[in-house]
Amino acid sequence: MPSEGWFFVYPTAKARDMTGIVDCNSFYCSCERLFRPDLRDAPVVVLSNNDGCIVSRTDEAKALGVDMAVPYYQCREVMERHRVSVFSSNYHLYGDMSMRVMDTLRHLLEEESEGGHERVEVYSVDEAFIDLRHIPSEGLRDFAAHIRTVVECWTGIRVSVGVASNKLLSKVANKLAKKDKRGSGCVWVLDTEDAVQEALERTPVGDLWGVGHRYAGKLRDHYGIFNARQLRGMPEEWARKHLGGVVGVRLIRELRGESCIAMKDPLERKKMIATTRMFGRPVFELAPLREAVATYVARAAEKLRRQGSAAGSIDVFVVTNGDGRSLEYDPASHHRYCLLPRPTSHTPDLLHHAIPMVEQLWRDGRKYLKAGVILGGLVPAAAIQGNLFMPQPEGRGHALMKAIDGINAALRDDMVKYAASGLTRDWKMRQELRSPRFTTRWGELYAVE
Repeated sequence: MPSEGWFFVYPTAKARDMTGIVDCNSFYCSCERLFRPDLRDAPVVVLSNNDGCIVSRTDEAKALGVDMAVPYYQCREVMERHRVSVFSSNYHLYGDMSMRVMDTLRHLLEEESEGGHERVEVYSVDEAFIDLRHIPSEGLRDFAAHIRTVVECWTGIRVSVGVASNKLLSKVANKLAKKDKRGSGCVWVLDTEDAVQEALERTPVGDLWGVGHRYAGKLRDHYGIFNARQLRGMPEEWARKHLGGVVGVRLIRELRGESCIAMKDPLERKKMIATTRMFGRPVFELAPLREAVATYVARAAEKLRRQGSAAGSIDVFVVTNGDGRSLEYDPASHHRYCLLPRPTSHTPDLLHHAIPMVEQLWRDGRKYLKAGVILGGLVPAAAIQGNLFMPQPEGRGHALMKAIDGINAALRDDMVKYAASGLTRDWKMRQELRSPRFTTRWGELYAVE
């Protein structure tokens, strides 16, 4: 590999505008394997909230016929027969490992950033687009392989890298790299027209980024379009009429090599903050429902303060499923919305408005499955407009919130919480198979004996 230590050395030549995507392989499962070396080549799956459905699976589990998004109980017998290791979602671990992967990518690309422009766009917890316009064409494959090697060495997470002239084609390249990990070395570069044509020929139209199952079926059944290369050859006016208007035209242009979706700088401040969870068990009483909403308000308010914002509105919602006597699953959502008299990030103020809304939403005899809180109308906390008809709030509340946030950040697990959020929290999400939070809890650090 043309590198000195961990710094990549590429030949001096003219570079092209190229984009890459780095995608962690079976990310949740990879995080679990990282601290379980005995599972390195074994089948592993990770379950969704409340241990409901399969949300991540290794190649070994796929080979056994374990499908994505299938309810756990439907394939439990098969997994037990083949000794598949099953884990509950461990979001603390996954979030921390994701941050390490993204920080590694930023470190590898930071020296080449220009004018404050970020070369890493975090797309999801396990994916990031990277700007490779500074890498000469003949150095793209080696640089992509260098990224894969360093990320795995520094974090222990295996990744696949796809490189092409735009985001859509880089996703196509990445899918091919993941399908043929051994042959490709988890790296696939579409740097010539022939390579692009071959890749599109091998890509089913349903695997394209932005083409859902419904559109894929329509393209196959009504127009005889089965792969991405066939779709690329369709006229733009046809796409405008039959493929979602401007979105369809953009899809065709990206397939032809144009770059229509630019790299985005990271969003500094969110425009809306939401906290919502499914309950670990159905709730039939007002008290636990009130506790859950109070907990979510406190969590959302902490996120609000972290980005230096204040909320001008609060929306509380609950999801019910009849009265608990029916076996049918027919959920319904119910909302209450409130404009705050003054934007605030003070948790007691937000609780003061949220708790009455929960009591308004409550109906005796209903089965409650989920609740959530959405904070909107966000403004900078340092520039809140005053109200002539209301007294100015005292500054002590800001110091209290800062102290509580600091304690909880250092000691974790809501060490300081409001009484309204309860003590036992029997409604919390079920995680019966969760592994230890190896990297974020002192009491759960990985022990080497």
